[in-house]
Formats: sequence, structure tokens, C-alpha cells
Amino acid sequence: MKAIAYTRHDLPADDPQALIDIDLPTPEPGPHDLLVAVRAISVNPVDTKIRRSATPEAPRVLGWDAVGTVTAIGSAVTLFKPGDEVYYAGALTRPGTNAEFHLVDERIVGTKPRTLSDAQAAALPLTTITAWELLFDRLGVPEGGGEGQSLLVVGAAGGVGSMLVQLARKLTRLTVIGTASRTETRQWVQDLGAHHVIDHGKPLTEELARIGAPQVDMVASLTHTEEHYARIVEALAPQGRLTLIDDPAMLNAMPLKSKSISLHLEMMFTRSLFETPDMARQHELLDRVSRLIDDGVLKTTLGDHYGKINAANLRRAHAMLESSKTRGKIVLEGF
Repeated sequence: MKAIAYTRHDLPADDPQALIDIDLPTPEPGPHDLLVAVRAISVNPVDTKIRRSATPEAPRVLGWDAVGTVTAIGSAVTLFKPGDEVYYAGALTRPGTNAEFHLVDERIVGTKPRTLSDAQAAALPLTTITAWELLFDRLGVPEGGGEGQSLLVVGAAGGVGSMLVQLARKLTRLTVIGTASRTETRQWVQDLGAHHVIDHGKPLTEELARIGAPQVDMVASLTHTEEHYARIVEALAPQGRLTLIDDPAMLNAMPLKSKSISLHLEMMFTRSLFETPDMARQHELLDRVSRLIDDGVLKTTLGDHYGKINAANLRRAHAMLESSKTRGKIVLEGF
């Protein structure tokens, strides 16, 4: 089967050897596995972080988001059958989705939204799971709840932010404030439903004061947490809640103490990494989001389509992600 892999971690994304086209054997499913014929993928920051982290012992296939058709199933599979159209975000410890065929545990797979194209659906899984867990599991906001409270989403135009803004606006009563620094990304966040959009290129506290919201009850810091941390702490109300998904080199939690601010970390791979007893919650939430998409409540976060799934186009996608200038998700489709 066709696949795209990396063999060295020390190359910039635009180097012709940073990602290369290779051929691999088609894998065989284990007991809980689906073998999926991949039709579309999207690219996430985790792809670029892993590509740059260490040189693998053998060519490593990256990629987590995928849309495709189930072609074979393992002996213990009960949720899907061959021919089913699925979407999912894969597992951190297994080969990635940048390949014609991919193995994935059925417990983290959802039924593809029927009203979306393959490319539109491929934009969703990883960021949807992250945003859902962040909002409902980590911050503890109940569906339909949050009346009179506010959520600041730092980096709202990215993949996770694009879904988080929608979930918070459509499924809770929170006042949603998103940050974006460019004209096109500010419009994007506004179109997704944010009540207010402020500029994270300026001090967050000044921007919040400008819109008449000097304090917020919750902050989802999705990018550049170290850069904004002092202002975030200042902006959070006493007994507020802070959650983050990025990887600051160091985070001093002591400034949170005087306000009794709670700190939460979100990593959507946790359930599959540790095979937690509630691992199938990701299957359930992806199916729930499929229904919300098909009912017109939520919409795809596809930002750019980069063409076919090959090394050249993936290198271009990695370079764009590393520029921090993306809007929504970058998707590739077909081999």
C-alpha cells in the first residue's frame, strides 16, 4: 500500500526528505481492530511535533484524522461491519493514517456524518474530541449550562478552537469570547458563533476590558500559553477554571493559588493510550457529533484542501501548520 513517512527529525518541513512516499504491506486487524481504506485525512499540530521530536528507528507513518470505509474487522468487533463509512482520530502509539489502509480500535471510531463530504468529515475527529473533552469533561460545563458565565478561547481560529466555539455556543449558555489576530481569522471565529472576538496580538486584559468583560470564568488556552499566561491569570475571576492543550516548557501554578483557580490539562489520546474503562466514550461522542452535524447544529471546520495524499502535499501542510497561520483544518484527499 502507498504511505507517507518520515525518517529524520532534523529537517524543515519543506525539505524534500522531511516526508517521503513509501510502500508498505497492508496490515491485518487484531481482535478489536477495523481495517479502514483511507479516503481523506487532515493534519494536526501533533503531526509536526512528532516529526520534529526524534528520528525513528524505521520509517514512521504519521497522521491521525481519517475518513474511510471499513474493509475488514477483527474477531471481537461489534460496533461496525465491512462497508461502513467511518471517521476517527486514531491512537498515538500506532502507525498513522497517512496510508491507503489503516488499523484502528473500534472503540475510538464514529460513523461518518452522512451530510458531509469525505474532506469535510476528515477535518473533525481529533479536534472535536479535544474540544468536547475540554469543555464537558475537564471544565465540567454541563450541556445547557453556563448561564451567566463566560469562556475565553485563546487561539479560537485553529482546529480545536473552531470546534470549541461551536460546541460552547450551541450546546451551552456560556458567553463565548474567541481570540484571533488577523482579519480573515477574526471573521472566521465570528462566523462560528463567538459572541465577541478579540485580538491576542494585544494584551488580553486590555482587549477584554474593551468589550466590557474585564474578568472571565473560564479560559481555554489552545496555543502560546506561556506568552499569555500572566494576562490569563489576571483575567480569570476568583475560583475560575483554566485548561490548556499546548506544551509550555514550564508552567508555574502558584499564581493561580490566591484566586483558587483550577488547572486542567487535556490530551485526547489519553483514553486510547491507557485503554481506560471509558475508552468507548470517544466512539459515543463522535457518533453524537455526527448527528449534530447532520441536524445542522454543527458544521465542518475545514479551512483548506491541499489535494491528494502524498509526501509533497503533506510537506506543504506541515509547513503551513508550523507557520501558525492556519484557519480551521488542512485536509488532503485520495491517493
